[in-house]
Amino acid sequence: MILYIAEKPSVGRAVADVLPKPHQKGDGFITAANGDVVTWCIGHLLEQAEPEAYNPDYKKWRKEHLPIVPDEWKHTVKPATKKQFSVVKKLVKQADVLVNMGDPDRVGQILVDEVINYCKVSKAKRAAAQRCLINDMNPDAIKRALNCLRPNSDFIPLATSALARARADWLYGINMTRLCTLQGQASGYKGVLSVGRVQTPILGLVVHRDVEIENFVTKPFYEVFIELKTANNETYTAKWQPSAACEPYMDEDGRVLLKKLAETVLKKVVGQTGKVVAVNESIKKQAAPLPYNLSSLQIDASKRFNLNAQKTLDICQQLYEKHKLITYPRSDCRYLPKGHYNDKLPVTQAISKTSTALADAVNHADLSLKSKAWNDTKVGAHHAIIPTSRGLDGSRLSADELKVYELVARQYLMQFYPPFQYQEKQIDTEVGGGAFVSRQKEVVSKGWKALFPERASEKNSVAEDQAFSAIKLPNVVKGESVLCSDGRLDEKQTSPPKHFTDATLLAAMTGIARYVSDPEIKKVLRDTDGLGTEATRAGIIELLFKRDFLIKKGKEIHATEVGRRLILSLPEVMALPDMTAHWESQLEAISEKNMSYSQFMQPMLAGLNMLINQVNSIHFTGLKGHGKAPRRRKKRISSR
Repeated sequence: MILYIAEKPSVGRAVADVLPKPHQKGDGFITAANGDVVTWCIGHLLEQAEPEAYNPDYKKWRKEHLPIVPDEWKHTVKPATKKQFSVVKKLVKQADVLVNMGDPDRVGQILVDEVINYCKVSKAKRAAAQRCLINDMNPDAIKRALNCLRPNSDFIPLATSALARARADWLYGINMTRLCTLQGQASGYKGVLSVGRVQTPILGLVVHRDVEIENFVTKPFYEVFIELKTANNETYTAKWQPSAACEPYMDEDGRVLLKKLAETVLKKVVGQTGKVVAVNESIKKQAAPLPYNLSSLQIDASKRFNLNAQKTLDICQQLYEKHKLITYPRSDCRYLPKGHYNDKLPVTQAISKTSTALADAVNHADLSLKSKAWNDTKVGAHHAIIPTSRGLDGSRLSADELKVYELVARQYLMQFYPPFQYQEKQIDTEVGGGAFVSRQKEVVSKGWKALFPERASEKNSVAEDQAFSAIKLPNVVKGESVLCSDGRLDEKQTSPPKHFTDATLLAAMTGIARYVSDPEIKKVLRDTDGLGTEATRAGIIELLFKRDFLIKKGKEIHATEVGRRLILSLPEVMALPDMTAHWESQLEAISEKNMSYSQFMQPMLAGLNMLINQVNSIHFTGLKGHGKAPRRRKKRISSR
């Protein structure tokens, strides 16, 4: 008997639907006509044991117990799903072949593997286990997945990465939350100060941004613009480009801070004859953006519809599991397998059926085009989020479901549109020894940008792109004389950075390298390295709101006073993203077989001991009163 173990009941039922009929439905499983069985977890059936499971004394929080580091790690069966675990355990013992059908990611892999291991199956049965990766909940896609089983042992590195992450999170969360809470209590704070290796640096991003804005001192800077006239009485505007000699009077962003310098330049050039020193013209092409992964979809949904990350994820799960309209949503990949290119016709027809608003876009799509999105070398366990070949009446979707579906569908359709093309022209002019530049961008062909609604709220609309000018530059040639007929001096003010929003905080988490201060850590991070994973980021942000560390003011995200005091009291290494961003990079290296479990864990434990010593000497200033105590379950202190 083959036992298929899915992560969720909805996936289990969808798998059973393609197995031989008639079916016999049991309590927590379905038996197919050929004797094979499908069962399911309900999320995690097991959880990391609480500290008191290792030593009863640990039930009371005391500094002398820290650090708590298990010699042999334990799991416990979650009370809420104990019945289903018993069902799965019995079937695992009876099965001849086990198939891991967890979601196609790190968590989905370990979630089923840990159940198999907990059931103490034989080494031979474990070695014979298979892995099935389902990215699309429609029957044909599931059948294809069942015909492409791989040895579960191929995914040991992924499972090892997940195991290292879970244990590191437990160690960091348990020890640092207990210590910080005890230190807070010594300062008069009555609540739990929850600390996590991902949630705390995210809070740190917001706190440091808030402080930067509050401490920001605006200062004036100056720009010089001149009007130039050709021999044919055509005019064009040019902007002064300060030379290296002006650097002592400029800030780090190249802005001139000395008004007298700008005034001197203006006086020197007005009424003078200048010369065109260079003319450059070119046609630029911009390829369509890749299909979405979860973070990029969440960012766009926030910008366009003000949907927070968790709301977008919830909608995606509905579109995936209930409506079967999109592929697996918790993906970190923006590429597609080459084989999916053959599905373009049924997928685009499904889009036309589901979204009347995109029917015209489907009709104008050129299905002979093939963007760079189809690339097998860029696809791992899962691929980009795209529509499935299933179509239904869009009126059956909620307004928000339709909005998110249309985002996904539009991004897919862009792959069958030509590049956006524009002409770029630049004239370099020299007047009175000074360099002045004029630039013009003019749309040649909208290409894929034609798919964007022409609305002011659509940031990507060509009409709103201020870099594109309606005023054409004249046709001049190198060496041509021009007259500076007029000029002006613009005084502007430097502005502080903006408070984080859902979209910008997610963007910061997904491209964390630019917020890392340590140059050595920054070197090993890729542009795509981030805090947390696609599957966890939304939940971590929500957790910070639930714990009263963050609040919203309109669209802006601010730290609460408790959140601020916590971050400003902690050692800098805990509040900055450097350490945990490096962890994420190492966890990815484990999954790619470039690092071992012990190479990650040993330095992590050494670093934890150092942090405990540092925090032990800190007085948590300004933390008075009562905090919001999290729930009693383990999750309150071991989450990322």
